[in-house]
Amino acid sequence: MKIYTKTGDQGITSLLGGMRVPKSDLRIDAYGTIDELNSYLGLLRDQEVNGKRTDLLKEIQDRLFTIGADLATVPGKDKVKKPDLYPEDVELLEREMDLMESQLPMLTAFILPGGHQSVSFCHLARTVCRRGERIVVELASLEPVSELVIQYLNRLSDYLFVLGRKMAQELNVEEVTWKPRLK
Repeated sequence: MKIYTKTGDQGITSLLGGMRVPKSDLRIDAYGTIDELNSYLGLLRDQEVNGKRTDLLKEIQDRLFTIGADLATVPGKDKVKKPDLYPEDVELLEREMDLMESQLPMLTAFILPGGHQSVSFCHLARTVCRRGERIVVELASLEPVSELVIQYLNRLSDYLFVLGRKMAQELNVEEVTWKPRLK
């Protein structure tokens, strides 16, 4: 089977369930952004500092594929076979955040992204996650979207923030706090 089909050459693509939509459709933007996020998670997984988190990051990538499949499905097409997202997936992120936060100093100010390339990759993933969440929320205002998808993306962006802090700690990188310029 060839990777190219030529069926999208006119700017139209298919959703799971058969409906054809423009590639500019909000639903396509939503799952395309989740795909972009998944690529950043792969980049994070490849960072040496995350060696002990490889399995968890791969599991998150698997959940992002699940979310992508959900977003790529025509609303109401319940017979389309696709994987499911569960509340336990959100709970896993919460447990991991709680564990990392118990090992981090109290957050007292906003943190400027950066300090180490690996940490910067994490902040990029976090911001792409937030963008994906915003697009999915907008889509949910127009069409049915699983509330669990929105909840997972919200929790994942929080997880990525805490992960960035934990990575900085493990890399012995000083967090740079934002000091607003006030008159």
